[in-house]
Amino acid sequence: MFAVLPTPRKLLRHLCLLLGALVLAACGDVSLNTGGGGGQPIQPDAPVPVALLAPLGASGAQEAALARDLEAAARLAVADLEGVRIDLRVYDTFGQAAGAQQAALDAVSDGARIIVGPLHAQSANVAAVAVANKGVNVLAFSNNPTVAGGNLFVLGQTFDDTARRLMDYAVRNGKRRVVTVHSSNVAGELGRDAIAKAASDAGASVVANVPYQFSQEGVVAAVPRVTSAVRSANADALFMTANTAGALPLFTQMLPENGLAPGDIQYIGLSRWDEPPQTLELPGVQGGWFAMPDQGKSRTFETRFQAANGRYPHALAGLAYDGIAAVGALAKSGRRDALSRASLTQSAGFQGTGGVFRLRKDGTSQRGLAVATIRDNRVVILDPAPKGFGGAGF
Repeated sequence: MFAVLPTPRKLLRHLCLLLGALVLAACGDVSLNTGGGGGQPIQPDAPVPVALLAPLGASGAQEAALARDLEAAARLAVADLEGVRIDLRVYDTFGQAAGAQQAALDAVSDGARIIVGPLHAQSANVAAVAVANKGVNVLAFSNNPTVAGGNLFVLGQTFDDTARRLMDYAVRNGKRRVVTVHSSNVAGELGRDAIAKAASDAGASVVANVPYQFSQEGVVAAVPRVTSAVRSANADALFMTANTAGALPLFTQMLPENGLAPGDIQYIGLSRWDEPPQTLELPGVQGGWFAMPDQGKSRTFETRFQAANGRYPHALAGLAYDGIAAVGALAKSGRRDALSRASLTQSAGFQGTGGVFRLRKDGTSQRGLAVATIRDNRVVILDPAPKGFGGAGF
C-alpha cells in the first residue's frame, strides 16, 4: 500500500512522472506540423517498408526498456498479420528530437513508406516536419494533440477522447453541473480545456475551475477552495485531472475530510484510477467514474506479449502494435494509395490492443472506451467499450 500522504519531494517526483505519462514531451517549444499527409504509394504484391522509430539508446533505463517493448509489440503485430507482408525496419532516436529527425530522414532514404513512432511529442513533430515534403505519414506514440495534423497522427489516448466519453455518460446519468480541478501546468491545462469542450458538446456546464500548484502544498491549499466551489455553484460532478501516482490520493483523502465525500457529489477522473492495483483500496476512489480500454482486448494482448517475450508489456507498448496493425489492415486492401491520409482516416477505424480505434482528420485518435467505477475495492464496468463506431459510446 503506497502512502496516501507522501513527502513533498516524493509527491513532486510522482507528479513529474504523471506529467510525462499523460502528455509525452508536451513541455518546451512545440510547433504545429501542418504539412504533407498525402502518403507514399505501395506495391500491393511486395512487402511494405515500414519504419519504427523508438528510443532504444535513450540514456534513461526506463525509456530504453519501453523502447524494447515497443519494438517487441511491433514485431508481434507483424507476425500476426495475414495476407500482407511488412518489412519492418527499426531506427533508434536515442530519446532526442534531433535523433528522431535524423532517424526519420534515414528511414525515408531507405525506402520507408510510413513511419510508426517516435515516442515524444517534440520528437514526433520534428520527424514529421522532416519528411512532410516526401509525402510520408507518421503515426506517433504521443497523446499530445497540439502536434497532430498534416502528416502527423498521434496514436495515444487523448484527454479530449477521455473527457468526451465520460461527459457523455455523465449527462446521460443526470450530471450536468461540473467543477473542474486541475494542476497549473501544461498537462492540467490541457485536461481542463478538454473537459470544458466535452461538457459543452454534451450539454453540460463547467460551473467552476479550481487550479492548484504543482506541489503537495498546492494540493492541500486547493481542498477548501474545491469544497467552496462545489457548494456555491450547486455542482453535481467533480472532474479531476489528477493521477493516482500524484495528487489523486491526497484529494480523495482530504476532500471527504473537508465535507465533500463521494456520496455527496460524483467524482470523475480524467486518468485511470485502477493503476497501480493498490489504488483500489483507497476509500476516496470508491464510486468514482473513469474511462479505460476494452479489458478483454487488453488482457489478450498482454498474455500474448508475455508468452512471446517472457515479460508483461509496458502500458504504452500496445500503441506500436496498433500502428502496425493499422498499416497492415490498409495494405491488405491491395490499393496503391493504402497509406494515404484518406485511407488512414477511414471512418470504420481499426481493431487494436485496447479495442476499436480510428484516426481523425485533425491527426488525433479516437478510441472505444469503457466507463468504469470502483466498488468494494474492485473495478466494475458501468458502460462497456463500444465494438464499433456510430453507436453508444461515440
